[in-house]
Amino acid sequence: MSNSDPAGTPWSDQEIDLTVDSYFEMLRMELQGKPYTKLHKNKELQARMGRSHKAVDFKYQNISAVLQHLAMDWIPGYKPKVNYQNALITGVERYLLAHPDIFTKQSIQIPPPSQPEQQGYLMPEPAPSKKPSEPKTLQRLARKFDPAARDAHNRELGRLGEERILISERTRLTDAGRNDLSRKVKWISEEEGDGAGYDILSFSESGDERLLEVKTTTGHQYTPFYLTENERQLSVERADEFRLVRLYNFTRSPKVFKLKPPLENFVTLRPISYRASFEA
Repeated sequence: MSNSDPAGTPWSDQEIDLTVDSYFEMLRMELQGKPYTKLHKNKELQARMGRSHKAVDFKYQNISAVLQHLAMDWIPGYKPKVNYQNALITGVERYLLAHPDIFTKQSIQIPPPSQPEQQGYLMPEPAPSKKPSEPKTLQRLARKFDPAARDAHNRELGRLGEERILISERTRLTDAGRNDLSRKVKWISEEEGDGAGYDILSFSESGDERLLEVKTTTGHQYTPFYLTENERQLSVERADEFRLVRLYNFTRSPKVFKLKPPLENFVTLRPISYRASFEA
């Protein structure tokens, strides 16, 4: 590369690719628990590109913001900064297309839920998000690497999330002195299959049934999710008993909130598919 100072000039695709590669190298080490030094990685890029330490760090933070939008793990030491350019979004897309294993090799090991109802675990439902308009390039990227679809297709993630909520419910009832109800909590989706419209049968402390549909994500609290028509109908037909349990931030510090029907008070539901038949 040129030895001239590139400060103030647009980043080339080559510079972006080098930076994205460097970022994901650190991210993989982060997820695997391997030691690395962010300063060394930054200096390596400075030597290759002539960019300043601050400029490289800022680009790393831009990458974190794109990954956060995709509900993917990002490096905690690089807090997301959202004023990224289309060229960076395209650079992240190039990397993800060339390395699809990044979606399957992210860790989903979590701390043991010995005290699942500890302070900071159960959260209030989030207020409606007022997001600024997103670049069309980012919208397209989110459609291509749909976080809701990834979560829905990740059966291991879903099962681990349901198991954590199962333990949480049993612990909550035991702590409330309702061992009788704790013993009755059932993992419906595991014992009877997915057709019931909910995953876990639990109870309030007074003994009322709670039908818990668990939606787990490695992303943040505003990460979208899929709801089946069967689940939606059950939320209407048995609104008093149904609860949608959203378990998020699963790979870092799991947190949860619960939504009581009508679900439309909290989320916007949009039909995205149709069942086609040849009936007259």
